[in-house]
Amino acid sequence: MKNILYPIKFTPILKDKIWGGQKLKTLLNKTSDLPNIGESWEISDVEGDTSVVANGALKGQTLKQIQETYKEDLIGLQNYRVFGNKFPLLIKFIDAKQDLSIQLHPNDELAAKRHNSFGKTEMWYVMQADEGSNLIVGFNKKMDAETYISHLENKTLTEILNFDKVKVGDTYFIEVGRVHAIGAGVVVAEIQQTSDITYRVYDWDRVDDEGNERELHNDLAIDAIDFEMEDNFRVSYEKAKNQSNKMVSCPYFTTSYLDVDSTLKKENNHDSFLIYMCVEGEAQITTDSAIETIKKGETILLPAAVKNYEITSENAKLLEVYV
Repeated sequence: MKNILYPIKFTPILKDKIWGGQKLKTLLNKTSDLPNIGESWEISDVEGDTSVVANGALKGQTLKQIQETYKEDLIGLQNYRVFGNKFPLLIKFIDAKQDLSIQLHPNDELAAKRHNSFGKTEMWYVMQADEGSNLIVGFNKKMDAETYISHLENKTLTEILNFDKVKVGDTYFIEVGRVHAIGAGVVVAEIQQTSDITYRVYDWDRVDDEGNERELHNDLAIDAIDFEMEDNFRVSYEKAKNQSNKMVSCPYFTTSYLDVDSTLKKENNHDSFLIYMCVEGEAQITTDSAIETIKKGETILLPAAVKNYEITSENAKLLEVYV
């Protein structure tokens, strides 16, 4: 038990993507020889991509191993009752050098039935955006399946999609069933359910080095799209200094924004682990047994058993996540 009472870092799992770039190296200091780094999986329990501890007494163990060992001390009692030895969140940084495919994710019910998986509710926080860059979220007018299919078949899907120009700090909540894509020139922090189920509906007609188009999933997607959704995906939030400002709260995760320029005494009373993603600057997280520094582009998992801790910084902006 004592072993686990410290802020845990994991070795990032870097993903080469057809649409990826180099900003995860240049802006977030990730180390890789991959030509097109699209994603850095910071904390993952996706099968085949389980995070490995990078610091402290648990170094070298996988997230799966430490969850099996420490159970509710790692993720909280209620979370352990619900999720058992499956970590509930997947935490990423994403660099889109090119537009991502137009896509959506199924809800829990569909994902369980078809893929034996969780659904994929997620959120984005924009860390960097080139001039004029967009996120695609939802439709630009009232939509129904018939109209949607007609545009899909005629290759005019982009005419009915909603393009939002974005800047640093913009935050979006992407519910299951909502059509979306990260546009070229945008770097985001992404918080989502542990799931890698994506239905790709349009990929800009691009091909890989061998001339092949990526697989589309339109048969699966059509009954996973929620055409009745409101345009409530833009998140407004306070930015008061040295306190947790709630951004998104849903059954799958709660995320707050912290702008820290002093020492905060913090107490975890959520019966959950806490995750801190550093989106600007750097900070120190101090517990009874350890001090760990977190810099821009890094992520820390604070086990549920750690109840009291301090965050110290002159200039850090952090996302704070719990379930």
